[in-house]
Amino acid sequence: MCNGSIMDKLVSFALPLMLSGILQLMFNAVDIIVVGRFSGSEALAAVGSTTALINVFTNLFIGISLGANVLAARFFAAGRKEEMSETVHTSITLALISGILMAFVGLVFSKGALELMGTPEDVIGLSTLYMRIYFMGMPFFMLYNYGAAILRAVGDTKRPLYFLIIAGVINAGLNMVLVIVFGLGVAGVGIATVFSQMVSCVLVLTCLCRTEGSYKLSFSKLSMKGYYLKQIFQVGIPAGIQSTVINFSNALLQSSVNSFGSTAMAGYTAANNILGFLYVSINSVTQACMSFTSQNFGVGKYKRMDRVLIDCMILSVGAALVLGCGAYFFGAEILQIYTEEADVIQCGVEILSITTVPYFLCGIMDLFPGALRGMGYSAVPMVLSIIGTVGMRVLWIFAFFPQHRSLYFLFISYPASWIATIVMQVVCYYFVRKHCYK
Repeated sequence: MCNGSIMDKLVSFALPLMLSGILQLMFNAVDIIVVGRFSGSEALAAVGSTTALINVFTNLFIGISLGANVLAARFFAAGRKEEMSETVHTSITLALISGILMAFVGLVFSKGALELMGTPEDVIGLSTLYMRIYFMGMPFFMLYNYGAAILRAVGDTKRPLYFLIIAGVINAGLNMVLVIVFGLGVAGVGIATVFSQMVSCVLVLTCLCRTEGSYKLSFSKLSMKGYYLKQIFQVGIPAGIQSTVINFSNALLQSSVNSFGSTAMAGYTAANNILGFLYVSINSVTQACMSFTSQNFGVGKYKRMDRVLIDCMILSVGAALVLGCGAYFFGAEILQIYTEEADVIQCGVEILSITTVPYFLCGIMDLFPGALRGMGYSAVPMVLSIIGTVGMRVLWIFAFFPQHRSLYFLFISYPASWIATIVMQVVCYYFVRKHCYK
């Protein structure tokens, strides 16, 4: 990451990440397609209505894993083996504890949180059941994400991809059996998800245990060292808070969608899954930007960091425009894969028509905070993202949307919030880089 040409290395790093995200969403899409086609639109709405809420609960700890990634990348590039080992064991211990905590939170608070979101009576029972089953797999989910973050920090994005393929195939197969054969509906989808998460967790931990490098995992050494935990938190907590608060705004948006009824909820579920493919594509470039920036920052190659950001922007905008335009022109046909109900498809098309083509703005918006986190600056990008993204969406939902109640108008809040956040993040990046040259 610190020598030679940049673009080809960025592509080789980001492509497995992109494929991992796309495959994960394809397997999630199988969940949605199977439950939508074999259990009806209410079951489809029930699964989809939990997405934003699950993200609110989990993204704080997922964000903290970015801190583990940045710290591990920095120590690995500098050849500091002891510090690298301590970072690995602190990170995995943190993942285990946070996973157990999230399982408890999900089991206890799922129904109350769904009620606060205004989830309709005809789907709240199924939504609660799905969330409770899903959260039982949180320890596996957290351990996989933190383990994969460590592998990516050392430049290994291929093995997490292989592990995801294996787990995803198992997930898809179990969906077919539990939903179609045994008729378990949303419960079957939840059980399949938890089992596949357990498989991916076992694979990534086995990989870390068998390596001979400085990132080797030994269960006997699991502990949380305050010195390393503090550094992980310095980068990770602001990133986690940012992600959590943004997903809270998405939960408010989900509540607004819920006000249109279960048909609109089902349409949003399918459209949101399609938007997810766009997000993971650009997010893989953001992850690459953060890792490359962190390693180059660790060895003092500041000018190379600028080239990393420029190349990442080219990749991100290019990928987002190709995929976004494809989703715009073929949205109706893609939505027919999820459901055959014309009203549901119409709701999905309405959402896609305003969010897909300008999605490259979301990629630009995320790149600058990614580069700043790679340099160890995480708090200010967090505040700016919350002000720009969350502030704009909350303002839109409560001030403008009530006068123009339509799904199209509601989702104009997406590109509006992206533009507002980009302006602030660019100004922030300018001053931080100016400070680095001193």
